[in-house]
Amino acid sequence: MKKFIISVIFSVIACVAILSDAMAVCPVCTVAVGAGLEGARLLGVEDVITGIWAGGLILSLSAWTANWMHARGVKHMFWYVLNFAVYYALLASVYFVPMDHPFVVFNDKCMWGIDQFLLGAITGTVVFWLMQKWYQRIKANNGGHAQYPFQKVVMPFGGLLIVTLIFWAIIKWLPAIGIVLC
Repeated sequence: MKKFIISVIFSVIACVAILSDAMAVCPVCTVAVGAGLEGARLLGVEDVITGIWAGGLILSLSAWTANWMHARGVKHMFWYVLNFAVYYALLASVYFVPMDHPFVVFNDKCMWGIDQFLLGAITGTVVFWLMQKWYQRIKANNGGHAQYPFQKVVMPFGGLLIVTLIFWAIIKWLPAIGIVLC
């Protein structure tokens, strides 16, 4: 297990080292979020935290696919909406596949009356999207350039990491002081 995680981290670092340029929603960012998601599930992390990374990954993949579609001449909005809907339907499939023993049982664990995985996925999507928009604003104000190398990767990944730490603290400390999460 430890060798697997070390090899994933090494692979991400190797990808970052050999890339010369990255898109706003780039393969490096997608791989980093995907590694975070898989690592969290393998380590038995709470569903809300796994959902944060899943939401970021799904937004990253759907935006990456939208960029690919745009480069190939797809202009109609229907296909972009369908792209996002398909990716989020795939994310929702964790509640249904496999039928006998789904990966996540809906409302098995909840936080503030919302299923933890769903809450995490929504939070991860919103944070990832906000960090992308913030990066685009910084780039526009800086003459079309990032302020430091790989800023377009660090910002969304860092946003997800910060929100993960916040939810980890909520899960750890609120029940300890007697506040019920569900």
